[in-house]
Amino acid sequence: MNRLGDATSPYLVQHATNPVDWWPWSAEAFAEAKRRDVPVLLSVGYAACHWCHVMAHESFEDDETAALVNQYTVPIKVDREERPDVDAVYMEATQAMTGQGGWPMTVFCTPDGEPFFCGTYFPKPHFQRLVVAVAEAWATKREDAVAQGRNVVEALTGGSLGPGQPLDVKKLDTAATTFQRDFDTVHKGFGGAPKFPPSMGLEFLLRHHARTGSADSLRMVRETCDAMARGGMYDQLGGGFARYAVDATWTVPHFEKMLYDNALLLRVYLHLWRATDDPLARRVAGETAEFLLRDLRTPEGGFASALDADTDGVEGLTYAWTRVQLVEVLGEEDGAWATELLGVTSEGTFEHGTSVLQLRRDPDDPARWAAIRERLLAARAKRPQPARDDKVVAAWNGLAIAALAEYGELTDDQRTVDAAAQAADLLLRVHLVGGRLRRTSRDGRVGEHAGVLEDYGDVAEGLLALHQVTGEARWLEAAGGLLETALTRFADGSGGFFDTADDAEALIRRPQDPTDNATPSGSSAVAGALLSYAALTASIRHREAAEGALAKMAPVAERFARFAGWACAVGEAAVAGPLQVAVVGTGPDADALRRTAWRATSPGAVVVAGEPDAEGVPLLADRPLVGGAPAAYVCHGFVCDRPTTDPAVLATQVR
Repeated sequence: MNRLGDATSPYLVQHATNPVDWWPWSAEAFAEAKRRDVPVLLSVGYAACHWCHVMAHESFEDDETAALVNQYTVPIKVDREERPDVDAVYMEATQAMTGQGGWPMTVFCTPDGEPFFCGTYFPKPHFQRLVVAVAEAWATKREDAVAQGRNVVEALTGGSLGPGQPLDVKKLDTAATTFQRDFDTVHKGFGGAPKFPPSMGLEFLLRHHARTGSADSLRMVRETCDAMARGGMYDQLGGGFARYAVDATWTVPHFEKMLYDNALLLRVYLHLWRATDDPLARRVAGETAEFLLRDLRTPEGGFASALDADTDGVEGLTYAWTRVQLVEVLGEEDGAWATELLGVTSEGTFEHGTSVLQLRRDPDDPARWAAIRERLLAARAKRPQPARDDKVVAAWNGLAIAALAEYGELTDDQRTVDAAAQAADLLLRVHLVGGRLRRTSRDGRVGEHAGVLEDYGDVAEGLLALHQVTGEARWLEAAGGLLETALTRFADGSGGFFDTADDAEALIRRPQDPTDNATPSGSSAVAGALLSYAALTASIRHREAAEGALAKMAPVAERFARFAGWACAVGEAAVAGPLQVAVVGTGPDADALRRTAWRATSPGAVVVAGEPDAEGVPLLADRPLVGGAPAAYVCHGFVCDRPTTDPAVLATQVR
């Protein structure tokens, strides 16, 4: 009997009609394995995963394969986005056993949850043989399998984050040098194929440039942002970024579009534009914001997790074009012009003679390109579309809230501020249950799985950005509550944080991963939010907690900077700040001061505008108008400048 029909995860629901007798992750599933005296097959993936779909079609939808799985195992299906804690501990085991990891993740473990065989994707014949071999080993060599599982668990639980030293300017400068060493001077970005968007590293380098004036740091950001935006990884018609490029040149993407990538990249391009007035960065930020509102927003006001890589089982079907197709939509003259502009070749840059659209140069006729883009996007909308994973993940929505709130403030786009506020309201109204965050919801129905550390950190980050943009006390209050839970339920007692709460379900180990991967680690996210909250409230306790967490991550930042991009970005905010800017008053003069304050690039800056002594807004307390006129108050740490009514003076103060 398949038990996935009532799941809130679209990924699990995709498998609800499989002939495999899937269980969701539950104590009952492990109890059933113990009752039947068989191993557990743990299959972990996510809805937008291409090879997860392939393995599902080949094996899990196949009656013969399903019969073997059902006979010899208790199969458990897990959405890694819904249960990042489960994913983390078993991915650690997979990497320890095989030297690599990825999804789909395939793990055989004992009824006590101890893994004894791990892998990723297996073609159907191999997978069938594997299931039979595991069953034979369980029947005849069980002691060896159990011993191997216990050895893995003991190895994983033996280590913990040791004491660190402050993440100071020397370590941050070393991290910037590491990025420079790994920079691809030809194709831009870092490392070789496949190439992932290094959003958190770019944010760090922008902040490093703001503190030091490093031309190299700014150059790496500008050149990488330019290369990503002009290649095929960026959707030249609809805006938004794919998950990664399969090549080193940013040409051919893996077509899934993730909420977290686009939220993080929106913020990077926005901040690059703020620092340089780069028109490309401004355009890409705007188009990415539009993509979030148009394609990922849910009816409840949240943001969906992802768009699939596949359409009708074919990767890139929605997005790839031929010259003939361009001419069919645009006519011969415009079709030929677009073919050359968008890099569509006769042999194709993708598969089966099709090409991924690129925009390697600015069009010589912007108005013509705008009209053509609109026509091509309308034509593409008539094609089959990729499925959408419409579950709302708390952490990723927190990232989107921060990005959209800041975008709306810096570009005077109230739509995105309103969207950020509605998403925040959804999280507090639906995901916050009994004062504790839940990880996901779908269709307004909250999931049962507890939030992990990154949920608390990223949602607090989004709420603090929204507080600064709107001046509303409720967002600050809510962020403070989440951070209090992080401090009391997730702290490890020595300055760091675990990824799960002290009362969370016990797994084979309590995860504590300090590295930034596709998203900020929970520790980095919480450290950043603690630092902002401290600046907004003058709380020494929160700043010390942030500095303690950063010290735990300092060894990773110093030695493996590319896996600590957000930690380094938060570190820059710590050494540069706090810079507190309060703008009091209303009207055009106040708006001019506010715009000036928000153009500050200091990594440690916080900005709040509103009426003097607004209730629940500490930064506006005891700061009156000056001579009856709107004024700006700037404080560096505990030292404050003279209040000013002049935007030019304010620009100097916040530089």
